[in-house]
Amino acid sequence: MIGAVALLCGLLLSATCDCSAQALHLDSAGARFGFYPMGADRDFHQAEGFVNWDLPWNWDLGSRWRSQSHLDASAGWIGESGANAAIATLGPSLSLARQAFPATLEGGISPTILARSDFPTKDFGIPFQFSSHVGISFDITSHIRVSYRFQHMSNAGLSRHNPGLNLHMLGLSYVF
Repeated sequence: MIGAVALLCGLLLSATCDCSAQALHLDSAGARFGFYPMGADRDFHQAEGFVNWDLPWNWDLGSRWRSQSHLDASAGWIGESGANAAIATLGPSLSLARQAFPATLEGGISPTILARSDFPTKDFGIPFQFSSHVGISFDITSHIRVSYRFQHMSNAGLSRHNPGLNLHMLGLSYVF
């Protein structure tokens, strides 16, 4: 059933998008730092390098609005109170932008792998997680982008332990 829904969605996307570029196009690369400013998760931090590619699917929404699909990859560090782990993500995202306006809205979800799942204040249950985000980016110049995203990571109930982690992520990237 899930496979049939995915196939139907893929066919619908293919029929409604401008797929003139059939290959991945490198969009940007940079670094992000994440923190939780208050509450029980205040000691958790994350730092990562990331790369974003434009996928061939995009939509002209009229009135100079455009939506673009992306493939996002990141690798880095997550830690709390001296307990550290590697973290890696790979997944799709979608952006919404208006022509000649420097701000872009973004959202996505990525399967996530942690090198360890047990930290002093949180047991994430298993090393396999999902990271979802919503955010905004600003093109400061034609090649420099700053971004903010609210990110949530959890194992989506695949484990008995599923506390989740919310972080504020700030990013700086080079736009190709």
